[in-house]
Amino acid sequence: MKIHEYQGKQLLSGAGVRVPRGVVCKSPDEVAAAFKELGGPLAVVKSQIHAGGRGKGRFKEYPDQPGVVLVRSADEARDNAERMLGNTLVTIQTGEAGKQVHTLFVEEGLDIARELYLGIVVDRESGGPVLMMSSEGGMEIEEVAAKTPEKIFREEFDADYGLMPYQARNLSFKLGLNAAQMKHAGKFLPQICRFFVDNDCSMAEVNPLVVTAQDELIVLDSKVSFDDNALFRHKDLLELRDLSEEDPDEVQAGETGLSYVSLDGNIGCLVNGAGLAMSTMDLIKLHGGEPANFLDVGGGANVHQVTVAFKILLADPNVKAVLVNIFGGIMKCDTIVEALLDSYEKVGFNVPLVVRLEGTNVEKAREMLAASGRDIISATDLTDAAKKVVGTLSA
Repeated sequence: MKIHEYQGKQLLSGAGVRVPRGVVCKSPDEVAAAFKELGGPLAVVKSQIHAGGRGKGRFKEYPDQPGVVLVRSADEARDNAERMLGNTLVTIQTGEAGKQVHTLFVEEGLDIARELYLGIVVDRESGGPVLMMSSEGGMEIEEVAAKTPEKIFREEFDADYGLMPYQARNLSFKLGLNAAQMKHAGKFLPQICRFFVDNDCSMAEVNPLVVTAQDELIVLDSKVSFDDNALFRHKDLLELRDLSEEDPDEVQAGETGLSYVSLDGNIGCLVNGAGLAMSTMDLIKLHGGEPANFLDVGGGANVHQVTVAFKILLADPNVKAVLVNIFGGIMKCDTIVEALLDSYEKVGFNVPLVVRLEGTNVEKAREMLAASGRDIISATDLTDAAKKVVGTLSA
């Protein structure tokens, strides 16, 4: 689960991590009032969407308007807010569709001496969290890794004990911090690592992490996301979820107990089991097609869940064919066919449908398909199914 920058900073501040003063705003007048409240000679007005690259992004309606802007008066803050609120911001991460801005965050200006990068993720290789830092703050970490990987420094830390003092010193030396800055880092870095673990984060990124002229480390921009599988331990975090920032189909699927991720292709996939779903997508690609989604109905889905899955697939205008690939273990093949035929009645299939069934009750399921009289293409195995569904697009 992702949250907005301002929400992440509120949580970080509550954990003792230093963040700038800021005000959340929903209208141009609130933005102007926030500038006055902060009381400084300048402030930053930031669009709040679940995407990076906001500073370099531009609004569709106002191509000269960036998603993050520095302002020096209340009137200037209001004028920018009028162009930002309710309009669509396009960044490198949103794609051409962009995202509509409903909230702005007005933050105090800082006297910045240096910009650093900080990121914490779970490292699968070491089996624990890792703190990454770089002197190249403000840049995409992928670009730094590609061009100057020697400027990225890592410290793996124990989830129970947290980041140790010597590790904070190691990173401080490598980043070239002075004695005063190192002292501040010795407190700041363990705090943010503890925040990551205590909240079951999947990622915490601060880019840039600024060093002020007063030798303090302060979070200038933040991205925080949480492990969905651990949210049952954090009911308070669920209240921060912004459904308007999420794909409606993915939200509906999640509420129904399905695992769904929208992709850019045109072949809809309905599969039971994540590994089988990945294999299905790979074979579609191998034979020249493009999957439109990842959709795992799981091992114990009922007719209602599978029917919802078909409705989600068929509602996607990009889907030009559908491949159903079921290996019946706990999930019974006849349950899938019952839901498929129910969808025919309630939704209707206006695209070619290829079905491959194997496993529990497969003979009964095949008999149901044959007796239905529906225009359904049967496949003998997964390779046959992939070839046939890709072939329907060129027929």
